[in-house]
Amino acid sequence: MKYSPKTIEKKWQESWDNSALFEVKEIPDQEKYYLLEMFPYPSGKIHMGHVRNYTIGDVIARYKRMTGKNVLHPMGWDAFGLPAENAAIDNNTHPAKWTYANITHMKGQLRMMGFSYDWKREIATCDPDYYKWEQLVFIKMFEKGLAYKKRTNVNWCDLCQTVLAKEQVEDGCCWRHTNREVTIKEMDSWYFKITDYAEDILEKCDSLTGWPERVITMQKNWIGKSYGAIIKFPLADSDQFIDVFTTRPDTVYGVTFMCFAPEHLMLKGMIKGTAQEKDVLAFIERNMKIAGFIRTAEFTEKEGIFTGRYAVNPLTQEKIPIFVGNFVLADYGTGAIMCVPTHDQRDFEFAQKYNLKKRVVITPADTELDADTMTKAYEGQGLLVNSGRFNGLSNLKAIEEIALYLESEGMGSRTVNFRIRDWNISRQRYWGTPIPMLYCDKCGIVPVDEKDLPVVLPLNKELRGGGGSPLSFEPDFYETKCPKCNGIARRETDTMDTFVESSWYFARYASPRYDKAPVDKESVKYWLPVDQYIGGIEHAILHLLYSRFFTRVLKDLGYVHVDEPFKNLLTQGMVCKETEECPEHGYLFPDEVKDDKCTKCGAQVIRGRSLKMSKSKKNVVDPALLVDTYGADTVRMFCLFASPPERDLEWNDQGVEGAYRFLNRVWRLVDDNIDNFKNAPKVDEERLTGDLKTLNRKIHETVKKVTNDIEDRFHFNTAISAVMELINEAYRYMNDAKEMDENSWSVIRETAEKTVILLSPVVPHITEELWHMLGHEGYLIDAGWPGYNEGALEKDKRLIVVQVNGKVRSKIEVPASISDKEIEEMAIQDEKVKGFIGDKNIRKIFVVQQKLVNIVI
Repeated sequence: MKYSPKTIEKKWQESWDNSALFEVKEIPDQEKYYLLEMFPYPSGKIHMGHVRNYTIGDVIARYKRMTGKNVLHPMGWDAFGLPAENAAIDNNTHPAKWTYANITHMKGQLRMMGFSYDWKREIATCDPDYYKWEQLVFIKMFEKGLAYKKRTNVNWCDLCQTVLAKEQVEDGCCWRHTNREVTIKEMDSWYFKITDYAEDILEKCDSLTGWPERVITMQKNWIGKSYGAIIKFPLADSDQFIDVFTTRPDTVYGVTFMCFAPEHLMLKGMIKGTAQEKDVLAFIERNMKIAGFIRTAEFTEKEGIFTGRYAVNPLTQEKIPIFVGNFVLADYGTGAIMCVPTHDQRDFEFAQKYNLKKRVVITPADTELDADTMTKAYEGQGLLVNSGRFNGLSNLKAIEEIALYLESEGMGSRTVNFRIRDWNISRQRYWGTPIPMLYCDKCGIVPVDEKDLPVVLPLNKELRGGGGSPLSFEPDFYETKCPKCNGIARRETDTMDTFVESSWYFARYASPRYDKAPVDKESVKYWLPVDQYIGGIEHAILHLLYSRFFTRVLKDLGYVHVDEPFKNLLTQGMVCKETEECPEHGYLFPDEVKDDKCTKCGAQVIRGRSLKMSKSKKNVVDPALLVDTYGADTVRMFCLFASPPERDLEWNDQGVEGAYRFLNRVWRLVDDNIDNFKNAPKVDEERLTGDLKTLNRKIHETVKKVTNDIEDRFHFNTAISAVMELINEAYRYMNDAKEMDENSWSVIRETAEKTVILLSPVVPHITEELWHMLGHEGYLIDAGWPGYNEGALEKDKRLIVVQVNGKVRSKIEVPASISDKEIEEMAIQDEKVKGFIGDKNIRKIFVVQQKLVNIVI
């Protein structure tokens, strides 16, 4: 029989589906294993990044089931969000129609790959049966003060026509449009109070021992904990106070001016009616258009403008001018900073530029500093001067002492500041979960009555040009009744950030059809946490941080028992491929190149840059075409063999061919010898000798190697390589053997069977077929993972290095069970060694761990 991937793969996929092979339920006395890959956005086609990610997960899921675990391996769709809405606009269709059609198509593609998903648990986040429970959680959060609305400056993307969370701004640009700078807008938005959990999320980072250190570091840095004090500076000529966060209360006596961020909410009211109002507003508008990372960069000139207003230093009672500074950010501390030019270089340069007062308050023990003659700030440690009752204290001790004094006098308080900000979840787009809140003139902001959930996103609305949401223009959506007073109310027309849906989907998989709460407590108690989560490093902050927050909320609301969602995390590398570029026409598709020249203009094609596969780079490889040519098993094997999962995979067409050729070798090993295998007895290791015993030992070595590589390291590439070596040894034995007796066929059959089992998580279709060709019944995944015999791993002989006076002179093979004394005798009798010893006296012989002999003459 010829190896026919199309026929075999269709046959076994249908068989697995018809038998519900991968559907699971809770079995209390069986150890569970929850394997999950990050679910995809239904874009229409799976790409090689999907294939690699899901193949990695499928290997682990199948392996764990074969080792006796009760494996949950679900799949669903991250279906809401801007990409679907924008794609629908571009294709003149409705997002719902676009999304569900793509889900149908992509589900077929995933089935084509033979992934072991429990499709009965499939979810799509755009289904009301899913987001109903998300809306309920929102209401519960609102009741506990964890969801709130406020007016503030927000990040706005003109292309997306919506607000972005801080985490969705990358280098000052929208995370979806990396060439479009984000602007700042003042508007009302809904927030989740993630800062209430910042301390716990940060503290538990160190408990995530199954996560990559790189991800932990990224999360710690994003949370950004710092200790300091909030100091209240009175606003001169008013009854208002300006709160300032500082990590250096020891320098407060040296504060000679203050700077506000352009976004600070007090500014506009504070400057109203001043002579400087017009110029300050122009400065604010200009700087709010510049990304924060550019404003604070070293290469950016530090600029400011005097507001015409003054604050009062609470300890010196000195009036200090208030500036707006381009280098101050609203999302650090309180958005207002105290400036100490003698002890902060940035403040020093600003004071020099605007001729502002400077005062020394820390001086080295052996030096006196003069503010008028200083050429740079002194940022070292020392003793306090010009600091009233605190003079003479070391500045490190003064940090605590001054903070305590401010606290006792009601002028401040010690505090902990976090870089992370509350999560802005309001989006001014249509395709998302409606926020379940109402606005009543009498009752204020009121949640939707729980019995009226879900607030269904109407699917009969036409999208507006430019991407704006139609919901705020549709009375039949926003007009409603207040559940408290029965008066006229208006629905919230913002929808939730799509990251809300992906922050809890893993919990819903445990009981996806449960209709009494977001999750069934008994089900999540069995399945959570996820034992192994797999996805890209690009989600280190956004999705993973939000999921850790949301899990804590669900725990506090009594829905789940865990506070960490993912026990272990694997971040797989990208799939990269060499690009082909024309100097004039840019990136080229393969059919636009002929004889290394661009078919459009005849220019020499430039190769060599290996970049992540993407449509824009024209270096994508369509998985469907590969499956049609070589079969899903070949594609799966190449994705795993080309590199370890955590590293980038360099695409190589020859590598795909190589994987296909290897599977044909495996096929022929069984198919060509099937008749001989039928009569072969079980392996009797006591009767094995010579090369046959060596081949049998290789079987056990391979089982051990593959088991360790999958269990401990997920290094599937070295596991596959070990099986390839075993196959080579089997063919070598058959080619060299003068005759094949029943012992020979028994070991070759054992080689074939172990190969089939070991490869089954990687290439499940061909191995399922071969398993049944070998005469077995039942599915291979239920056959169990093979063990290995430690005794069979022992070698009959070992290689000994022989040295004479410390220099290697020969190597000898000795029986494995030989004594040190016998090794000495064999070394002395070796002809090469004899030549070096000659007639000289042997003074001493050392035998080192039966691996090395050193003869001293």
